[in-house]
Amino acid sequence: MNRDEPEILDDFAARFAPHHTALLIIDMQKDFCLDGYATSQAGRPLDAARAIIPTLQDLLSAARAAGVLVCHVGFWTLERHRSDTAPWLAQRRRATYASDRIAMEGSEGAEFIPQLAPEQGEPVIHKHRYSAFKGTNLDTVLRARGIRSVVPTGVSTNVCVESTLRDAFETGHYTALPRDGCASWNQELHEATLKTANARFGLVCDSADLIKAWKGAPQ
Repeated sequence: MNRDEPEILDDFAARFAPHHTALLIIDMQKDFCLDGYATSQAGRPLDAARAIIPTLQDLLSAARAAGVLVCHVGFWTLERHRSDTAPWLAQRRRATYASDRIAMEGSEGAEFIPQLAPEQGEPVIHKHRYSAFKGTNLDTVLRARGIRSVVPTGVSTNVCVESTLRDAFETGHYTALPRDGCASWNQELHEATLKTANARFGLVCDSADLIKAWKGAPQ
């Protein structure tokens, strides 16, 4: 290796070792996952979002046991459009199965689902845009802990998960996207993100690959 080049972690287990990896659980909130809340009222199919809950529970349990940093990321819309620019508001109002009143500040719909609720000491990141890095303290939290690798999960694969994954890569992190740990209302868009992510922004894997790495099992 050229001495001027940074050392690359090629081995999967080394790249996603617990002490320098963060698991991001994105938008697993009542408004995005449960019937009777905002997105279901807008007509969004929720089967895929609900289907990944057991997988995320397994990932979360393994992460906690191994000492992986767990960050709970949630959409957070301020009342009276205080977090909305005109372009953002215009796009939200024409978005598929969405509205400009999803995950309103302090509402029940903005709460994380009980199965994936934060434990004491786990960072909670409130975001006003698709990416968990935009206008939040996530980058500071990761740098303070010496995090080198990021695992974005949750919903929706092609929107908030993909936006976060791209920004994680652009800010210098290795990324892994578990195909069974993220979901979209549209399977074609889900698959398109997986292809793009694997081609340009990181590795696409199964949740079992990460759990094995965190448990120290051979890949």
